[in-house]
Amino acid sequence: MPEMIENRTLDELRIGESAEMVRVLAQEDIELFAVMSGDVNPAHLDAAYADGTPFHHVIAHGMWGGALISAVLGTRLPGPGTIYTDQSLHFRRPVAIGDSITVRVSVAQIDLESGHVTLDCQCRNQHGQVVIEGQAEVLAPRQKVSRAVTALPMVRLHNPGARFRALVDQARALPPLPTAVVHPCDALSLTGALQAEAAGLIAPFWVGPSAKILATAVEAGVTLDAARIIDAPHSHAAAEAAVALVHEGRAKALMKGKLHTDELLEAVLDRAHGLRTERRLSHVFALDVPDHERMLFITDAAINIAPDLPALADIVQNALDLALALGIEVPRAALLSAVETVTAKLPSTLLAASICKMHDRGQITGGLVDGPLAFDNAISPEAVAAKGIVSDVAGRADILVAPNLESGNMIAKQLIHLANAEAAGVALGARVPIMLTSRSDSAAARLASAALARLLAAAAEPVEAS
Repeated sequence: MPEMIENRTLDELRIGESAEMVRVLAQEDIELFAVMSGDVNPAHLDAAYADGTPFHHVIAHGMWGGALISAVLGTRLPGPGTIYTDQSLHFRRPVAIGDSITVRVSVAQIDLESGHVTLDCQCRNQHGQVVIEGQAEVLAPRQKVSRAVTALPMVRLHNPGARFRALVDQARALPPLPTAVVHPCDALSLTGALQAEAAGLIAPFWVGPSAKILATAVEAGVTLDAARIIDAPHSHAAAEAAVALVHEGRAKALMKGKLHTDELLEAVLDRAHGLRTERRLSHVFALDVPDHERMLFITDAAINIAPDLPALADIVQNALDLALALGIEVPRAALLSAVETVTAKLPSTLLAASICKMHDRGQITGGLVDGPLAFDNAISPEAVAAKGIVSDVAGRADILVAPNLESGNMIAKQLIHLANAEAAGVALGARVPIMLTSRSDSAAARLASAALARLLAAAAEPVEAS
């Protein structure tokens, strides 16, 4: 049976009759009220500011309590059909996150002829202290109303870019990373790199045709330090010159400008003059997904098309290294497939099982690794419980390892375009991290890519003896 809501008509009301409800204030209540009302007073939303107020902590909007009084009047006493005509409120004490507020309204006066009813209103906290009190005047309903409670939409709050901002703040504590920005010959790639410089994440070298770079700067309305321009006649030569800067020790990272990814990677992977290591080059997307409790990392969705076992082992190791560099103490990597059982009919399950055994034997180090796991069982504790899967990774994965580029790319793009996820990408496995930005990347994503590279580079730096 659906929950019902029923009123008390004017004829049914009695002096002294009362109704109440209890609500516990949560952070989400404050944020939702701010979104709804537009009241962004920092006393309600900024903990650092609130610490300097007389209360020394974030407090609820005063009218949050007023809204609770309205809820009791409109749903319980008198209930549906009630029309507000007047309300007085006196705010006696602040309401803090975690406070349990009991809202009570009592009938004080009834005018049967006009239909006006006066009700005493009071909100008390869990200590019995009055936080709000006052009187409401309403027109009470004259006809009986009994209806099913309307189903409310689910509201999920997401602070866009919050996780990326935290990532940038983490990286900003380190010195700027000397970075070769390869062929920054359009306003988007140039200004993206300048934003990363302004944020203290990179110290850029501008590598490409000097005339084009300077013309782009004029078009974008910015001024560049000519001493940091490394002239190269075209994009292919710019990629080679950027790689040379790394060999010379002047650059510690690469950032893609206006050139094709494969053109940049061709120079990086050149066997004679590139930046190869014993590790396979791979790409990791870092995604801030609304309504998901942690940042997700997806690999490889951009470089390795159909990795074999050695390549997949490097892909997993690269992703674990990134997560560790970001400060995730025990990153959890889930090797994805369509099922959770190992079967010869699905080669991806055989690869996943082999990777897990390699991790068990210390051939892959850091964090926890499990698979094969279907996507839902990698990220959803409810799905894991329903299937009875016993795993330290299932339902709590930080890293999703796709069996091939197509599936990884589709997962990442679906999260970006259907779940409104923010995505930042970085390639690793070369001598230095590579920021593979896209024209569609937001400013926040470009900064996050620079932050990923900065933290990776810091993790690879030798520790100086004290």
